[in-house]
Amino acid sequence: IGNESQQRATRRTLLRVLEATLRLAHPIIPFITEELWQIVAPLAKRQGESIVLQPYPVAELGRIDEKSEAWIAELKELTNACRTLRSEMNLSPAERVPLVAEGDTEKLSAYAPYLKALAKLSDVSFAQGGLEDAGAPIAVASNTKLMLKIEIDVQAEKTRLAKEIARLEGEIAKANGKLGNVSFVDRAPAQVVELEKARVADFANKLGTLQSQLKRLLSSA
Repeated sequence: IGNESQQRATRRTLLRVLEATLRLAHPIIPFITEELWQIVAPLAKRQGESIVLQPYPVAELGRIDEKSEAWIAELKELTNACRTLRSEMNLSPAERVPLVAEGDTEKLSAYAPYLKALAKLSDVSFAQGGLEDAGAPIAVASNTKLMLKIEIDVQAEKTRLAKEIARLEGEIAKANGKLGNVSFVDRAPAQVVELEKARVADFANKLGTLQSQLKRLLSSA
């Protein structure tokens, strides 16, 4: 991805990051980091006989690029959404499938090459509405709707969704049972109670998504 100059800059950045990471990890795994540093240091233009004599990395907060941080965070969110769709549809990790996205086309075009590599996509195309009528599962990430464009066994998908919905409802009932138990809430550490509440919220979010998908499939039948 990118032209020769961009690729060269990427390699240089990777070397610098690796060299700094080796210095960072040296107190924990000294022998391994020393061995690797002897190879990496010359490539990263670092001088010295040993990593032991090198200064410990210090964060340069002034060099943080908030715009780039936000760009990467959004790419991660989109990638995770694609991977979740793959998981929900039981696709092989090696199988490349096309993606249809609905949202900011200009922004998505910039992300497309990275999404294809990170989410194992064969193609990324764009739609201007109507994804809900396709019958396939849809993920929403960063104001973008994502759908893997593959043929599905509608009846099998309905069965799978119904089964997963029942499982999530059971998990929510179980967690709410704990939270409704005064003895559990009073005796358990605060972090355990908060973790249980977070699990309920996560289950409820997933449940809502699956219920919407099943509703679309039932209405399209």
